[in-house]
Amino acid sequence: MAPQLAWIGLGNMGRGMCKNLVEKGKLDKPLIVYNRTKKRSEDLASKLGSNIKIVDSINDAVKESDIIFMCLGDDAAVTSTVDTVLQGDVKGKLIIDCSTVHPDTTNAQEKKITAKGGEFVGMPVFGAPAMADNGQLICVTAGQKQACDKVLPYTEGVMGRANINYSGQPAGNATLLKIIGNTFILNMVSQLSEGHVLAEKSGLGVDNLQAFISTMFPGPYTTYSQRMLAGDYYQRDEPLFHIDLATKDARHAMSLAESNGAKDGMKMLGIAQQRLDGVKSEIGDRGDIPSVYGVVRKEAGLEFKNKG
Repeated sequence: MAPQLAWIGLGNMGRGMCKNLVEKGKLDKPLIVYNRTKKRSEDLASKLGSNIKIVDSINDAVKESDIIFMCLGDDAAVTSTVDTVLQGDVKGKLIIDCSTVHPDTTNAQEKKITAKGGEFVGMPVFGAPAMADNGQLICVTAGQKQACDKVLPYTEGVMGRANINYSGQPAGNATLLKIIGNTFILNMVSQLSEGHVLAEKSGLGVDNLQAFISTMFPGPYTTYSQRMLAGDYYQRDEPLFHIDLATKDARHAMSLAESNGAKDGMKMLGIAQQRLDGVKSEIGDRGDIPSVYGVVRKEAGLEFKNKG
């Protein structure tokens, strides 16, 4: 029999990952879901029907399950949730954290859970919510080998298109890669923003630059560039990658740089942090990562909002 799976946390990423677990994970029992705001669980159940079982607490999700996935917003939420999980018996259970947190947080949770007889895998993912919906994420797994082996059937071909497997390594290596990898995204958005501003002010034009980007850099560069030019960076009511989460990731990356003697080599990250702060000041909770484009526009004497 397949193990009983549960999912805690139905944010922008978690909802799509759950959908693919249900549709492609070869589950023989409904996926148990818990979210602090119950309406999100109900909305998911309305789409996936009897393949979802809603529970009212974290403890209910854990006690009925063999494998428990978590996908939460920040380190405090992960720590609090694990502490709640550990109020019950986790012996023989596997907890998988898909959240983007500091690697020290991941390693601390692994230590607490394994000390109680449970297993733990860090499994952050790379990709936007649309990629989560389409099962096209890149999953990163780290932890004890026997624990990682239990996770792999739900990664490539189910929730993701590929898996980076750090089996046998500390669980925190997965989130260490995730934090470093996210600096690539932050710097990419800044670079795209600067390029489009220069193209506009020099007379080349943003459409001409977009033709180059889509030809030379298909994928994330093109997608983020399209969102900028379409005005999506200020028109969206619910951000795909909330500015507070991006700021959290940048803060973790700078903390890692400081603790490892690399701070002086992270000048691009420092600029990105300042621009994220500028987004928060300009449009508050509606801010998204590509909203950095508006900040760079203002730095160059243009209006925050383009024509869209």
